[in-house]
Amino acid sequence: MKVLIADAFEPSGIGALRAAGCDVVHDPALADDSLVEAIRGTQADVLVVRSTRVTAAMLDAGALALVVRAGAGYNTIDVAAASARGIYVSNCPGRNAIAVAELVLGLMLALDRRIPDNVSDLRGGRWDKKRYARASGLYGRTLGLLGYGHIAREVAVRAHAFGMRLVIWSRSLTPGMAPGELGLDARPDSAVDVLASPHEVAAAADVLSVHVALAPETRGLVDGRLLSHLRPGAVFINAARAEIVDHGALEAAVRERGLRVALDVFPGEPSAGKGTFTMPLLSLPDVYGTHHIGASTEQAQEAIAAETVRIIRTFRDTGRVPNVVNLSRRTPATHMLIVRHRDRPGVLAHVFDQLREAAINVQETENVVFEGAKAAVARINLDRAPDDDVIARIESGHGDILHLDLVDLINAAGG
Repeated sequence: MKVLIADAFEPSGIGALRAAGCDVVHDPALADDSLVEAIRGTQADVLVVRSTRVTAAMLDAGALALVVRAGAGYNTIDVAAASARGIYVSNCPGRNAIAVAELVLGLMLALDRRIPDNVSDLRGGRWDKKRYARASGLYGRTLGLLGYGHIAREVAVRAHAFGMRLVIWSRSLTPGMAPGELGLDARPDSAVDVLASPHEVAAAADVLSVHVALAPETRGLVDGRLLSHLRPGAVFINAARAEIVDHGALEAAVRERGLRVALDVFPGEPSAGKGTFTMPLLSLPDVYGTHHIGASTEQAQEAIAAETVRIIRTFRDTGRVPNVVNLSRRTPATHMLIVRHRDRPGVLAHVFDQLREAAINVQETENVVFEGAKAAVARINLDRAPDDDVIARIESGHGDILHLDLVDLINAAGG
């Protein structure tokens, strides 16, 4: 199996892929037209990327069967185009969660104690203990979390240990859930509440941290209305996606209500590792920024490399793709044909021939063999029901068919 890696990637991962017998081509400079040519020239089976964009032209260029995003998100990959071409897209969720959570806690502490400003003044020869001695502290403060995926859970565990109260909103959670249901120990000095809306979380929070995935319904989630629920002087942290935040509204909240802000993601970030970047918001007091480094620890990158290797090896060895993101959760199938048959050549070919002649499309199929390999059951999902004549031709046309059943999937699901 040939693997093309078009981004920076851990040497341990490259070594593991080669040790597994993969032919690996690694060129982190590939992008745009040069990546199209590399896919065409290498005829790679698998493409591995981190921040490099994967377009429909790239997917058309060669023989790709799998694209792996060596990271948590996959918004840089044209998933719809991959799905239309039958190309798997996979990612590495949760492998960088601890790294991002550590940065979030670091930013929280940095804002509370104004650590960067302390350092800057001391480097400039200025001593101002009275100014920098003013800090709220985190113990007993309320941390609001928007979203409760892998990263938010790791943030919650660490903030809980700091003795912070937690208020959480997520579409996957129900108000009133107990700490144990959220993966947290019960602590007498740190309450945990699941609230019904993002606005309720913002109204209760001293610190608000965003951890939702980017989707149409979360784009611009943190807007002027939500920010207006934060109390003056509250802290806002975003290490998720820039597009979740209305940065104009955020700047206004900093100027007018003294919000303190820490960001690790920004609109219009330079695509290269170095470049010129300016943003008026970053020039304001009590606004800190880091260079989109949430996942950039050696531990996280090693974990992501190991997961990428696992995905590729599993695909090569079994044809299955861990963490696949673009399989349909529900096919258009309306009926399932269940065929109990002797495990002999030609039985399923006969079934499929009859379905083809009737212009019935097979959406999914599974054939399970019984112990001893004498008999099997095939479950065949169809886009419409075969009529009685088709059923009769299937049943009578091959002596190794033992029994047929037809299941109405629509009514079965409704019932």
